[in-house]
Amino acid sequence: MVETEGIWSGKFRSLTIGIILVVMAVAFEGLAVTTVAPKIANDLHGIELYGWIFSGYLLAQILGTMVVGQQIDKRGLAKPFTISLLLFIIGIVAGAIASNMTVLILARALQGFGSGALVTCVYTSISVSYPDRLRSRMLAVFSSAYVLPALVGPYVAGVVAQHISWRFVFWGILPFLFLAAVLTLPVFLRLTGTGNQQSTGNARAWLALALTIGTGLLLTGLGMLPQIVGIVLSAVGLLIMVIPLLRLLPKGTFRARSGLPAILASRGLFMACYVAMETYLVLALTEVKGYATDMAGLIVASAALSWSAAAAIQARIDARDQGKGRRTRVLVGVLLMLVGMSINVWVPSINLFLALAGQIIAGFGIGLAHPTSGAIAFRYAEPGSEGEVSASLQFADAFTPGVVVGLGGAILAIFHSLGTSQEISISAVLGLQVVIILLSLVAAFRLPRGSNRSPSAS
Repeated sequence: MVETEGIWSGKFRSLTIGIILVVMAVAFEGLAVTTVAPKIANDLHGIELYGWIFSGYLLAQILGTMVVGQQIDKRGLAKPFTISLLLFIIGIVAGAIASNMTVLILARALQGFGSGALVTCVYTSISVSYPDRLRSRMLAVFSSAYVLPALVGPYVAGVVAQHISWRFVFWGILPFLFLAAVLTLPVFLRLTGTGNQQSTGNARAWLALALTIGTGLLLTGLGMLPQIVGIVLSAVGLLIMVIPLLRLLPKGTFRARSGLPAILASRGLFMACYVAMETYLVLALTEVKGYATDMAGLIVASAALSWSAAAAIQARIDARDQGKGRRTRVLVGVLLMLVGMSINVWVPSINLFLALAGQIIAGFGIGLAHPTSGAIAFRYAEPGSEGEVSASLQFADAFTPGVVVGLGGAILAIFHSLGTSQEISISAVLGLQVVIILLSLVAAFRLPRGSNRSPSAS
């Protein structure tokens, strides 16, 4: 390897462009739907199912992540990538023509499966194809691929939903996907992946399916409390979840044991806080404070932009210190998220200025922590298990956000049944995020101090 080679050199240029296109398409869809979700829920008469617009998507990501993770290690990247892209497109079309919330949530689940699988393919290609000195830089580019979608996605989605129809938001994503397919597939077809025949086979996929079903039952039951059926569903769901969760996560994750378990614990928690805060802040701005959808879109865009800026900064610092300060960058990032989130906890005091400030700070924090935690995790990938580590990262990015967003929806449903005002109920949901980000900070302190070294490297 020539030391001067970079991610834009001839050897890596095509793959780098392909990754950016895939991430941009997925990012545009996620940011756009976050902005227009309150309008979708109102138009389809399902505001009580608001949280499922996101939980259905995020929980299905677990299946996509686990199924494709083991398939990559077994068969390579080309076929899993192609199937994932097709499923994502089908989900987009189904969402555009949805006539009720049930169809919309099923479409979101298809989108989630496809996006989880696609991003796992992307993570694996980074781990397999780039040397360690370029991975942090590539992960920063991964985050920076959100810039264009963040600049135009939320605001344009808000304008389209406000003046035409939210359905055109889904249709508008299709050109991104077709362009990504045309320019990316030739690159991924040349990547054979790890070809590891020691894959865990279908076991992880079945565990992920059981975990998804159990989590869905738990969240459904919580939303029906204090009815007896809600208590029963919650208990059954929790029982179904336990074994798959213990089997899918590295041993010691719940204790944030130093190493990969601590990385996944902290990352899962801060991702959950970020997604839930953004989800319910948009609801507070549009449904409680009365701001237009396009203004809420600008708030979402500001967080994505500060995320991208911070990711670029951490990449430069990482190149300078050769990864020695990764643990510190994660800690600083999570602390900034705590500050940003604390600004917007009390809904009665929220205005556009505070929402903007809080989101910029929180976005900058996760921009430091997210790519850095990925770079640390890749150092724990043994040769031939890159797909599994990529799947673990995606699992952390999907499972806890799905649970926490769904838990927020359950809290709203319970408070609504008690006759509590929407201001108070959303404040309770946002307050929960502050507690969770504190737990993420505790887990981050368990990150290994020598996180730039790995067992496989030595």
